Amino acid sequence: MKLNSHEFRSNTLPAAITVIPAVAWLAFFVAIPLVYVLVMSFCSIDEYYNVTFQFTLGNYADLLDPNYVQIYVQSIVIAALSTAICLALGYPFAYLISRTFHEHKVILYMLVIIPFWTNSLIRIYGWRTFLGASGFLNSALMGLHLVDSPVDFLFNQAATVLGMTYDLFPFMVLPLYTAIEKLDEAQIEASHDLGAHGLSTLFKVVVPQTVSGIFSGCIMVFIPSLGAFYISDILGGGNSDVIGNLIQRQFQSGNNWPLGAALSIILIAITLILVKIYQSTGGDMESLGV
Repeated sequence: MKLNSHEFRSNTLPAAITVIPAVAWLAFFVAIPLVYVLVMSFCSIDEYYNVTFQFTLGNYADLLDPNYVQIYVQSIVIAALSTAICLALGYPFAYLISRTFHEHKVILYMLVIIPFWTNSLIRIYGWRTFLGASGFLNSALMGLHLVDSPVDFLFNQAATVLGMTYDLFPFMVLPLYTAIEKLDEAQIEASHDLGAHGLSTLFKVVVPQTVSGIFSGCIMVFIPSLGAFYISDILGGGNSDVIGNLIQRQFQSGNNWPLGAALSIILIAITLILVKIYQSTGGDMESLGV
């Protein structure tokens, strides 16, 4: 059935006017840059490191270099440790927030939100100052005569994991809090009435109902951990590189944009795969900000 001009103006045109700016924004700032990076990943460089639009799969073949593979493994270890620590600390904290009275709940919730008010780069530099040889922690330890000389807390994998955990902790707590808030209290009461102890209720009733929040929080911590190169640079000192460090170097000191683009595409592919797995388990995409 064809629409006449009046029906088009009254129905279709207003909707189009509303949608077109959003579509144009996404196309210009999301789709086009992604397509450019994808095309760049198949380009070559000449002897002067200038990008030439000659099709090649060599950039993706170079990703199998043993030195790069070692960094991939290290990245996964750092991201997995950061995610596990965030989950172990974030789950009880989110549960505490959800079970606290309203006036106290706001205070606890604000403790999670407040770090977003300060640039994460500044906060990570704060940790570097705190953990440094002349920082507060070493000064306190030496003042208490617990150590004779400054302890080397920085420039190792543990410091990088600490920075990742600190920086990404709110991204774990928020989806967990949302999931725990939706718990069916009747099932928890029934579990207690049937004689189940606390841990049994936790793992058989509470955790199964909050799997979507757990998976969502893990994705929101794991993926950024793979790319947060500035945390590795500041706290790891180049001794605990992640994939983000590889990408940064290819676009800067390495001057190999096609290889950096190929690494970026792989990181995007990993993200999409994890999101698809999350979606296939029935996860709510709104909790991921998608």
